[in-house]
Amino acid sequence: MSTLIQFVANHDDLSTDKGFQFKFHCDRCRNGYMSRFQPNAMGIANSLLHAASSLFGGFGGAENAAYHLQRAVGGKAHDSAMETAVAEGKQHFKHCTRCGHWVCPEACWNAAAGLCEDCAPDEQEELRAQQAQATSEQIRTKTREQDYTKAIDFTNRDGLVQCPNCQAKLAPGQKFCPQCGTPNAAAQPKERFCTGCGASLKPDQKFCAECGTKN
Repeated sequence: MSTLIQFVANHDDLSTDKGFQFKFHCDRCRNGYMSRFQPNAMGIANSLLHAASSLFGGFGGAENAAYHLQRAVGGKAHDSAMETAVAEGKQHFKHCTRCGHWVCPEACWNAAAGLCEDCAPDEQEELRAQQAQATSEQIRTKTREQDYTKAIDFTNRDGLVQCPNCQAKLAPGQKFCPQCGTPNAAAQPKERFCTGCGASLKPDQKFCAECGTKN
């Protein structure tokens, strides 16, 4: 069927034992056109009769039934119906003489150039597409140029300290939360006791005032 070679590369055969119908797809975007339904009036009744007879005809009946059912939707009637559908479908697609593709006129055809948009992109569409791509690339470049780590103390080995009351971020050594005033337990001086008598010691006290033990 040389006619089919001249039409779209992709199609769906939706034919059944009731008749023939085909869906043709744009070679570029896959938009589809459904051909009108063509009843299978020639020979279908006889083929189905043979199929039914085979189903109840003993050994090999199922295989013979499948054969006759296949004949009901195939053969010359099917080929003729497809030729008719191709001639019908061609009216709804445009043929690009540069690349040979059949495309839908709504989305993939450049009427001004008389070619498909793969061969002759629409100038305004291409401009907007390139502008959008360039904008995306520039945003990515400028975003990477910014320093988002200036406020991070990379020498802080104590990790992130948060206020136990309001969860605000606290700087290392900060004794009170700047948001709610809650004492920062991690920054408060630890209470010291004499190793000799257990008396309380001040943070900078080297000898116990009660027993004289060096601490």
